Amino acid sequence: MTDTVSRRSALRLLGGAITVAAAATGGLTPPAHALDRPDRGAGPRVEGILARLTLDEKISLLHGATDPASLGQAGYVPGVARLGIPALRLADGPAGVRVAKQATALPAPVLLASAFDPELARRYGRVIGHEGRALGQDVLLSPMANLIRTPYAGRNFETFSEDPLLTADLVAAEIEGIQVEGLVATVKHYALNNQEKDRMSIDVRVDEQTLHEVELRGFEAAVEVGTGAVMGAYNKVNGVHACESSTLLTGILRERWGFDGWVMTDWSAAHSTRTALAAGLDMEMPDDTYFGTALKTAVENRSVPEHHVDRSVRRVLSVMDRFGLLDGTAPARPERDPEAGAAVALEVAKAGATLLRNEHGTLPLSDGTVAVIGPTGALPFVSGGGSAHVVPDHADSPLDAIEARAAADVTYALGEDLYGKAIPAAAFSPALDSEGHQVAAGEEWTYDGTLTLADADEWTLVLHCTGTPPSRPTVLLDGEDLFPVQPGWAEYSAGGLVSAAPDGLVVRRRTVRLAEGAHTVRITARGGDSGQTFRLRRITGATRDADVAEAVAAAKGAHQVVLFAHEDATEGQDRTTIALPGHQQRLIEAVTAANPRTTVVLNTSSATSMPWLERTGAVLQMYYSGQEGAAATAAVLFGDTDPGGRLTQSFPADDDHHPVAGDPRRYPGVDGTEEYSEGIHIGYRWYDAEGVRPLFPFGHGLSYTAFAYEDLTADATGRGLSVRFTVRNTGLREGIAVPQVYLGPSPHLRLDQAVRVLAGYRRLALRPGEHRRITVRVAVRTLSSWDPERHDWVLGTGRRDVWVGASAGDLRLRTRVRVIG
Repeated sequence: MTDTVSRRSALRLLGGAITVAAAATGGLTPPAHALDRPDRGAGPRVEGILARLTLDEKISLLHGATDPASLGQAGYVPGVARLGIPALRLADGPAGVRVAKQATALPAPVLLASAFDPELARRYGRVIGHEGRALGQDVLLSPMANLIRTPYAGRNFETFSEDPLLTADLVAAEIEGIQVEGLVATVKHYALNNQEKDRMSIDVRVDEQTLHEVELRGFEAAVEVGTGAVMGAYNKVNGVHACESSTLLTGILRERWGFDGWVMTDWSAAHSTRTALAAGLDMEMPDDTYFGTALKTAVENRSVPEHHVDRSVRRVLSVMDRFGLLDGTAPARPERDPEAGAAVALEVAKAGATLLRNEHGTLPLSDGTVAVIGPTGALPFVSGGGSAHVVPDHADSPLDAIEARAAADVTYALGEDLYGKAIPAAAFSPALDSEGHQVAAGEEWTYDGTLTLADADEWTLVLHCTGTPPSRPTVLLDGEDLFPVQPGWAEYSAGGLVSAAPDGLVVRRRTVRLAEGAHTVRITARGGDSGQTFRLRRITGATRDADVAEAVAAAKGAHQVVLFAHEDATEGQDRTTIALPGHQQRLIEAVTAANPRTTVVLNTSSATSMPWLERTGAVLQMYYSGQEGAAATAAVLFGDTDPGGRLTQSFPADDDHHPVAGDPRRYPGVDGTEEYSEGIHIGYRWYDAEGVRPLFPFGHGLSYTAFAYEDLTADATGRGLSVRFTVRNTGLREGIAVPQVYLGPSPHLRLDQAVRVLAGYRRLALRPGEHRRITVRVAVRTLSSWDPERHDWVLGTGRRDVWVGASAGDLRLRTRVRVIG
């Protein structure tokens, strides 16, 4: 569990030289002939089929189309029936297979990663691979290998870590699991798609060393284990669209790493025909804007050589052949096994549960009464929004799970309202019952009147409706449209929790400050083709005060409190702060003042600031914990299982102290350009370099027991380092330890190096008093740095520090070892 190092890279590095000779292949600019030559010949079956395909048939294999029998998946590529080429169905799936039917809703990848367990990631992948085939899919659009660079990125929950090594290990293991079940994996988003804001257009400027050492490690690991496909990113890289970058698609991906699968665009990420195809793009998704008629015309007028088309078709067919899709040897599609999927989902959620704080024995919960507070205590929070959303088999609420497990009474209070309360009919003139209007298909309903407030207040108007644009009701307040159609993804990417009411109606919100007196209201609702159901609710300062008062009363009346806090992230938009949204800070402060034995459970996507931390008894990070999240949360809260997770990202103290804070050129970019000027110092490396203390460091996570680390030794071997030490459970319970090995810089390299980097780790369960001598192997790649002058890896020789600890901020043992070239 240390390194998925490239075998080709390892062989180059093990040649014995302290520095490596100039690269024969790769670097940032591939040789000109590399962009024009056909691929190596495929197998005879593929070559035979390719020779019989017409130009139209070839092109049809290189772009998406409308599925005549859609299963609700993201994409479709038609086959060529006369030659036995089946169609391909492509499904989203970072946390389960996203189709119209039910599937196992696994915990978010960031929760999986918190287990620091590649074998668990492999089994996670097998669940998705098995279900993908059972649900009629051929290609999975996952996993995501982009790093957590900014805490604001809207898809941090869909990926694994800020650390390149941990990300590479988990990406590789998950792909192995997916593909052993016969489903083609697609590693994404290649490359540097580390934010959602301006993702379609942002130009990421990055130096060569940072690109190779940090961002690309996970993608290289995916290639090493044979990923069938790669998805190109939306953004530009050093001035060139990622899906048109010969540097990325040919120079690095194919020439350096030897990738022999196909490259597809992210959805609508193509920008050209000739340039993209020549650079190494093989497939446009989800349609044929550039790789349909435009490509045929280009071949016919000879602006695109047909062998470029053949090259891409060969890549697609070769992967299909490898998976048995061309000769009928692919296994029959299996039946779903929901019980097996649920078992893995539960195991992952328990394993990744990360205990951040536990004072005065707050956890495990005692046999006393429990108050559960917060909307996500009573509602299942299964997943984030966007392409990660899965229709689960089932999902219990944490309240149900806690009630089933608790020995004493359990009470509940809302605390923070997400969906609003009914507006009194008398507040409208003429009177209006806004709770449940139904408009028949083809009809239109209109209300004109006034809304009168006795006092000035902040109102959040909450619209619940069945319709999406353009059939969504229009609500004008004092002539202003409260719920206009948002541009682009913003209209459809509102999160996995807050965008839908418990009964399934679509939810939109608008907060306004309203003066005392009358306000004009006009509501227009159209039935459209299938009818419209809607309701209009409100959250006000007065209703909010009442909700908090109810929560405080519940907290005072209970022996202990479990308060569920949330943040709802989604593809298509970034967060604007790492603080909890809404008025949850006020709620936590009020509840902890009433009862200090309060555990805050965080169902959040990424790092969260906690100005309320010292008021709490405990804090448990559960991210988006999937369909079995309630059972897993209860098991950890009551001590039925040890919290086995560790942070895969540093948690900043606030919005002003993290790697991209205070520099808009780093994030979100200035004038369309973003600079990775932090270089290789991502995440915990930046905190070390700058001497800034995070709220919680990378690798942090508490257990219900205690561990000691002893007898560290480190020895150089022909394949890297062998680091040995003993871990001892010094507590009274069985528990999970995740010792981490960190490596210091080489004194011989005149290259930028981190103060220390994660070099390996091990997850182990120990009984009380048990000790175990373990070995963590540090691969040559981890000992090496990328030299931009040589365009290759160089071994970092000399005396190097080795640490072992419980986190990047809790290093307990240290030794030195001499690395010799």
